[in-house]
Parts: sequence; C-alpha cells; structure tokens
Amino acid sequence: MNDEQVLKSRFSDLATKSYKQNIYTYTAFLTPCELKLLEDMGEELSYVSHDTFGGHELCERKIARFGSVEQLGYDEEWPISTILVEPLIDKFADELSHRDFLGSIMNLGIDRGVLGDILVKDGKRAYIFCHDRIAEYLAENITKIRHTNVRCRVLLKGEDVPELKVNLTEMSIVVAAPRFDAIVAALAKCSRSEAQNLFRAGKVTLGGRVCEKNSLSLKDGDIFSIRGHGKYRFCGNNGETRKGRIYVRLEKYQ
Repeated sequence: MNDEQVLKSRFSDLATKSYKQNIYTYTAFLTPCELKLLEDMGEELSYVSHDTFGGHELCERKIARFGSVEQLGYDEEWPISTILVEPLIDKFADELSHRDFLGSIMNLGIDRGVLGDILVKDGKRAYIFCHDRIAEYLAENITKIRHTNVRCRVLLKGEDVPELKVNLTEMSIVVAAPRFDAIVAALAKCSRSEAQNLFRAGKVTLGGRVCEKNSLSLKDGDIFSIRGHGKYRFCGNNGETRKGRIYVRLEKYQ
C-alpha cells in the first residue's frame, strides 16, 4: 500500500477501536494534507465522532481524536503538552527562527509524529507542542538552539499562554485578477503556473485545510497559509490601478 492507503487504514483502525472498546483513540500529529485526508473520509467514519486539536488555536499540525462525551459518556484530556523554551540570558541570544528550533529538536532523534507546531515569539523563545510522552525528554535535552543556551519548562495543563496572541502586520499587494492563485503567486513571488503547482503539491491551506481550488475568490476574513511563505488573513480588495490591476489588502501573521 502507498502512504495514503496506510494512513486511511490507520484512521479506520482507530475509529473501530474507539467504537468497539468505548475509549478515546488518538493519531499522531497530522499535517494539513493528512487532516484533509481524514476530512475526506467523513462518510466512511460517520459511525464514530472525531475532532482535532493541536494544543492552541494557532497550531496547524493537529492530533485527531476518535470518540466524544456524547458517545462514550466521559471526557478526557488531550495528550498534548506545551514546552516553553527561552534563552538563559536574553542579551546574548541569537535571532532564532522556526528552522533553528526544529533542527535542534530533530537532532535528538525523535519521531516527527510526536511533535506538533513550534510557535516562535520575538525571535528568542518558542512554545513547542508535543505528545505528553515525549515532553519531559525534550525539556531535559533541549539545552542549546544554534549558539544560544536555553532552558525549558513544561507548562501545567491549562496554564495560560498570554504571549501566544495573534500579531498581524498590514500589507497590500497588486494582482491581475481576484483569484486565489494570483494572490499566492504574488506572495510567493512566482508565476501563476508555479503557484498552481503549489496548490497541487498541497502547500496551500485555507482555514487550516489543504486547498486545491486555485481559482476560487477569497472572502473577507479568510485565513490561508503558503508553506515556506507565511500565513495571512484576506482583508478584501481595495480598488484598481490605472492599468486595471487590483489592490489586495492582507494581514500577515508574525
């Protein structure tokens, strides 16, 4: 079987186990493409409830859970921990990116499936979302990001994370047509045909789900991501240039 068939089989097995044993079952952290595959199996898995969560509303990598309070008669905490990573001394800290944090974590040899999103704040610290079973190991073994010595703390379940709020920067681009692929092309600085390849490769998400409809028109408030080029909120069109091109207003997530 190919990878997609294996994953679909895994979803079916977890759904059946939840239904027959009256327990919650969980996947590993899933990418937006994998979440889209689960969504497409909705009718096939309709006999059991399922939902998804990544540890925070800003997370795109999420765990799927089969079962619900209505079906099982009890609730259960998601097996997701949050780790705060911060420099030992701020003034000596490097400017750190998502890639820096991810590289240091993957050098520990862990499976990518136990690791959710890494949300970087102010270029120095980050919140790592991971499976409960790996949290203490990561907290003990992440000691340096690039040249910066860091400390880690596993947050208590339900502990507030005030720094994780949406920071947006307003921006404007000019496109030839009010189509999704034209906007993606402008943001990725590529041709329309290259933008269509991004859609086909599953690198464009809309509302947290992989989007393949490159010709659709976005609505005010739509949130989309282009892998490698950022996450944005569409804020509408704002008139035309003298040559008939269209101004598009956006907000970029920082």
